Amino acid sequence: MGEIYALYELYPVDTEVDLNAIIAKVPTIIPAGVKYNEPDTKIAPVAFGLEKVIVGFIIDDSDDSVGGNLEEALRNIEGIENVECAQSTVL
Repeated sequence: MGEIYALYELYPVDTEVDLNAIIAKVPTIIPAGVKYNEPDTKIAPVAFGLEKVIVGFIIDDSDDSVGGNLEEALRNIEGIENVECAQSTVL
């Protein structure tokens, strides 16, 4: 069984979204085969007052559907408009 470390960027629909509430929601929606890496979670500026949430995960790569399930779960968080995998590497 291999693992992939991935950083995801979560972009809110607007500047009014409570990003700390988004961060609190992340551990509750993670699908099987994914571990939340809390130390790598942070809020970062994008542009013009807009901020994003950066979240780290360790993903079990023995099942091809795990990454897709994670992205779908992240997209379904209320207030999130876009999700991007910004970085990934094999552990």
